[in-house]
Amino acid sequence: MKNTLSKALILITLLSGLLACSSADTKPSTPIETFKIYTKAVKNKDVATMKVLLSGATMKMNETEAQARGVSVDEVVQNETLFAEHQKTVRLRNEKIEGDIATLEVENTFGRWETVPFVREDGQWKIDKKGFAQRMMEEADKSSQELDRIFDQRPTPEPFATPEP
Repeated sequence: MKNTLSKALILITLLSGLLACSSADTKPSTPIETFKIYTKAVKNKDVATMKVLLSGATMKMNETEAQARGVSVDEVVQNETLFAEHQKTVRLRNEKIEGDIATLEVENTFGRWETVPFVREDGQWKIDKKGFAQRMMEEADKSSQELDRIFDQRPTPEPFATPEP
């Protein structure tokens, strides 16, 4: 009797594991598929699936932010999506894959195209929000350097001459 019960529990556990792995298509084969699953998860408020689709570096970033804000990681993941929750359609274009990194352009609610980075981890494409944040910081730094260059090229104004008495 004990042996049969143990076998039944093991079988149920294995079947549950298989169903969990196969449900929600958590093993997308392209960045586009990853983003489509992510979009469905956001709309369904399925934080567990959203977390599975984020890179390890992104999850570490989310954990740090959650700790700093005194909230749960789930709350950070749910509040920091790559598109507005009320957005009815999400348009995608220009998927580019180079080895284990990729990018995909996603149209935001203002009609502007934003590039979303992906990284392949353990054979799965994951959204790399950390890479997205890093790219934004690099672009801001580049803009700042360009402004510095422009200001440095301006002629220096002559100091005001003071009238002699």
